[in-house]
Amino acid sequence: MEALSFSFIIPVFNRPDEVQELLNSFKILKGAEGIEIIIVEDGSNIKCDKIIDLFKPDLNIKYFFKDNSGPGDSRNFGMRQAKGNYYIILDSDCLLPENYLDVVKDNLRENYVDCFGGPDAAHESFSNLQKAINFAMTSFITTGGIRGGNKKQKNFQPRSFNMGISKRAFEDSGGFGSIHPGEDPDLAIRLRKFGYKTALIHDAFVYHKRRISWSKFYTQVLKFGSVRPILNFWHPETAKLTYWFPTIFIVLFLLSLVLLIYNVQWLLLLFILYFFTAFILALVSTKNFLVAIQSIFAIFIQFFGYGYGFLKSTLKLKFFNKSPELLFPNLFFKNGR
Repeated sequence: MEALSFSFIIPVFNRPDEVQELLNSFKILKGAEGIEIIIVEDGSNIKCDKIIDLFKPDLNIKYFFKDNSGPGDSRNFGMRQAKGNYYIILDSDCLLPENYLDVVKDNLRENYVDCFGGPDAAHESFSNLQKAINFAMTSFITTGGIRGGNKKQKNFQPRSFNMGISKRAFEDSGGFGSIHPGEDPDLAIRLRKFGYKTALIHDAFVYHKRRISWSKFYTQVLKFGSVRPILNFWHPETAKLTYWFPTIFIVLFLLSLVLLIYNVQWLLLLFILYFFTAFILALVSTKNFLVAIQSIFAIFIQFFGYGYGFLKSTLKLKFFNKSPELLFPNLFFKNGR
């Protein structure tokens, strides 16, 4: 195997402050000799070019501005410009621990794969809301570790906020598609069909800010739920019963409220026990009472948004004889691959 040379690919849209914080974390990144950083401005109205200029004396940065075509197509654009043979893709709202690249190098040296993903965590400087959302999105009690919390996962589907892919795998697969969100699991599934392995590098985590309001978080998880049936439609062999769990959760919760009218309490008591357990786990994890309280709201929003989006999307695909692109135009970028 040839020596690995790393190019970091970072699409950005109207977030210069986030780019500045991310680049600051690059300045203390260990083992970063020889890397390049490619920033792809995806048609932003608020550009980050002046921020980039501040870091050019210290970091090897290439900056590109292009018309808006979505994060997937922007990542593809960035990889086509890269000189490295292994690409690490980050979201602009991430921060890197100083040992991130050393961890990636050590793992690829011991167990090379052409595509890896890593988990995300909340930095101590994040707001209580960001920490609560992070708990809801990463805890085993909510997502079962599908975003990197479970070390024993098979056929891991990396997420593009923290993802690596070799130049060879990118060229063979054609990179990300035009769906968003969902472009990252779609790519991971297609890579496995091409014979490439994907893996989780559990210790290669990033600090991920995520959404900063309840409404934005709801919109995000609603879209997550909406795209999964499309992925199941494209790749039926990947469909799982577990994808129905948020929908089932919400249906049973509503049923528990109806049963309460008839003085049937046991189902609601089970939900109370579940949320109390989640509260305790969040309290132990974050050591913050307010974050633990907000985590309960984040979990409910996550389940309701994902569950509703999944059910609605499933029904539309089943009963309307149209392509996903026509049924869900808001989930596709027209200028993508």
